[in-house]
Amino acid sequence: MSQHRRVPKRRIVLAGSAVAALAVGTLTATTANASQDAPTLKSLSSTSAAQLADQLTSDIKGDAGSYYDAKANKLVVNVTDKAAKEKVEAAGAQAKVVTHTLAQLDSAKDALTGKNIPGTARSVDVKTNKVVVTADKTVKGADLAKLKKAVKAQDGKAELKRAEGKFTTKIAGGDAIWGDGGRCSLGFNVTTADGKPGFLTAGHCTTAISSWSDSQGGQPIAESGDGKFPGNDYGIATYTGDTDHPSEVNLYDGGTQAISGAGEAQVGQTVTRSGSTTQVHDGTVKAVDASVTYPEGTVDGLIQTDVCAEPGDSGGSLFAGDKALGLTSGGSGDCSAGGETYFQPVPAALDALGAKIG
Repeated sequence: MSQHRRVPKRRIVLAGSAVAALAVGTLTATTANASQDAPTLKSLSSTSAAQLADQLTSDIKGDAGSYYDAKANKLVVNVTDKAAKEKVEAAGAQAKVVTHTLAQLDSAKDALTGKNIPGTARSVDVKTNKVVVTADKTVKGADLAKLKKAVKAQDGKAELKRAEGKFTTKIAGGDAIWGDGGRCSLGFNVTTADGKPGFLTAGHCTTAISSWSDSQGGQPIAESGDGKFPGNDYGIATYTGDTDHPSEVNLYDGGTQAISGAGEAQVGQTVTRSGSTTQVHDGTVKAVDASVTYPEGTVDGLIQTDVCAEPGDSGGSLFAGDKALGLTSGGSGDCSAGGETYFQPVPAALDALGAKIG
């Protein structure tokens, strides 16, 4: 009788990577008067807030972005004119008057990404209405001077921050998936484009390792397929044997979280990361569509969070409830001192690979 082995979903985290995040500008918040005419804010779940945000920002001229305030259970929408402010408030969201549109900030981010110095990251911070550029400790001398000049040239749309650590892509870590020369964490189990069972993990894992086992030196259980790194950071592997592959995430407390599908991360959303080195940690989404320049090259379209991670968590899962959000790509810091971690969005990976969750 064949024996089924259950491979828990773990995600490999790139620890110690140098990344720069772009955040510029200050936000002028509107304050509601305590009067009968004050707008009424709706109490919203993160899912409801995301749906309302899509509806509002698609209709607003000069869209300036939005984010979810998890503590107050409200949606905050940035606006640049009175008409947009009135529309947002009528829908039950908080309107915040800002200077720059999202298109202007995206343009500034793209310009700064074009000067992709290794050890830097760039992202639009909708809360401050700026592009935040983060430089790690390896950026110094002429490169740092060049970066400062580029940020200053954005005329208030960007600001420079420093990260104490170093952004790297490290294949190491817990008890998840092993291959020649490295160890990574499994992300989410999926069905491949040709209908076979497989799993997602980081692209920097599958482009470096062709065959995977669930134990060090063990028999292969999966073979790497398509993937991309740098540019993006996703990869897929197809199971080759009789391996159990439930659609769930290991919570490292004896329990699991069932995963029913993929979702888009939202700024301000509370999220959870599971990885084979540091296990389970929570945090908040700080930005989406962030760009990070690792020594190997630049990765675009990442989710930026304040969730900690360490080497060996790479490829691991980022999720909210039963929705798969991201695959651990890289970051700086650790789970003792704290840090920031970047994730490849799952929906983009699924679309590119023709795969589906489960």
